[in-house]
Amino acid sequence: MDRLTAAILLLLPLSAQAEATLSGFAQQNAAFNTVAANPDGQQHHKWLEERIRLKLDAGAGDWRLSLKGDIAYDHLGRQEETELREGYADYVAGNWDLRVGRQVVTWGLGDLVFVNDVWPKDHEAMFAGRPMEYLKRGVDAVKLSAYPEFASFELVASPEFRESRTPDSLRFHTGMPALATLKPRRGEAGVRVYRDIAGWDAALYLYRGYQRTPSVRSDGVFHYPELATFGASLSGRAGSGVLNLELARYDFSGIEAPPSQTRALAAWQTQPWEDFSLNLQYYVERDIRTNNTVGVRATQMFLHQTLRLSVYASHRLHDGDSFVNPELRYSFTDRLWGALGANLFDGTATGPFGQLSRDDNLYLQVRYEF
Repeated sequence: MDRLTAAILLLLPLSAQAEATLSGFAQQNAAFNTVAANPDGQQHHKWLEERIRLKLDAGAGDWRLSLKGDIAYDHLGRQEETELREGYADYVAGNWDLRVGRQVVTWGLGDLVFVNDVWPKDHEAMFAGRPMEYLKRGVDAVKLSAYPEFASFELVASPEFRESRTPDSLRFHTGMPALATLKPRRGEAGVRVYRDIAGWDAALYLYRGYQRTPSVRSDGVFHYPELATFGASLSGRAGSGVLNLELARYDFSGIEAPPSQTRALAAWQTQPWEDFSLNLQYYVERDIRTNNTVGVRATQMFLHQTLRLSVYASHRLHDGDSFVNPELRYSFTDRLWGALGANLFDGTATGPFGQLSRDDNLYLQVRYEF
């Protein structure tokens, strides 16, 4: 990370030679417990912070620089926190381009269902009622994109593995923390190949690296198993909506690695009437057993699209593991908006959502953009 950040900072003089824009926001974000106190004894809040974002965009000729950083104050223990959300330099040529630095990489078609999207996430952010943009974590990487006539290619290579952030055991009821966590010392790489086939968007995916969330060994130590994936996706018009199909194979290796998995997703998006959208999903995950999950997102806009009501729900059929996220968002002006929502968990104590059943929360987000 340090080498990549230093390389980006060397390009800062571009902003003095070219057209540059500075923007950002100030944000208040709070989440309130509705069932039980946090494991660390905090009674009322799951999340409570103020945050300021600064974003610089500059370009000169074929080069472009983008820096996006946050400064936050967390009232629940982390205190002052700074984070480079994104920081990269782009070079754009005729039929290829290059991006170097911290960047968010998104693959696949699922709505909160990740089949071919193997890049790092922040699951704590989603469950604590933070804005959805914080679900994705940046990765320090080099991305080369090429656009020959027969297909488009995207190669992503990172010298360092970056894990997904799991819910903090001091804030969420996730069980006992690990005795230790062994992190990979090598990097990772992935390739996406995509093109249009008879009006359908088709893509192939390959990745070699590590599982983003830790697995526990028999000695209680958490580790990140080696992982190789390959998959495909297809998206196109179907009836009055858009059909998304996705398939991937996950092969793990190493000491006490999890069993290999096959993941499949079928989703259909439609707009039955003006200002209303509906996304239906059916997700299958198979290893030593098969898990079937149904999901839905319904979104209705009101008041000339200044008021948005949305509900996301996911339910696993064999054990009832479920997650529901209703949210109401209102834009007071072009620069000021607020959102009120909830994170509701249910299921068995061993399910990914059921284990968080004592972590239900109501959240509030207020943001002023400048």
